Amino acid sequence: MSTEKNFDKWNEIKKSVQEKPDNFGVHEREIWWLSLGLNIGVEIDGKNKDFERPVLILRKFNRQMVWVFPITSSAKNLKFYEKFTFGDREYFIAITQIRTVSTKRFLRKIGMMNNDDFIRIKQKLVLFINENPQSGFSRRPKP
Repeated sequence: MSTEKNFDKWNEIKKSVQEKPDNFGVHEREIWWLSLGLNIGVEIDGKNKDFERPVLILRKFNRQMVWVFPITSSAKNLKFYEKFTFGDREYFIAITQIRTVSTKRFLRKIGMMNNDDFIRIKQKLVLFINENPQSGFSRRPKP
């Protein structure tokens, strides 16, 4: 089943995002609303009029470029998500949806993730990358 996506509307928003400054400070562990846009296939989309989604800043490379994890309120497959609590609600980090973004996409700061959750999420990413059997991921057999 396919849902019609309004790529033309996102393209208009994207043009204005491109014109924004990208030299403001953001920091690792911060949670922000970000103009994530409309994406392809299983890539997580933004929502609402600005095609926005909350994200966790995993790594800041400079004032213009960061790695982020999209945040969602539900997880379809817990193997690929990591749960955390922010405020009084549970959310999920989409581990497999890590991406590099420009700070031009940042809209507004939500808050800061606690350090213990941040460390646990980074460890989950490392386990995933290394395909450690304890992480629930396994290597494919060599042909």
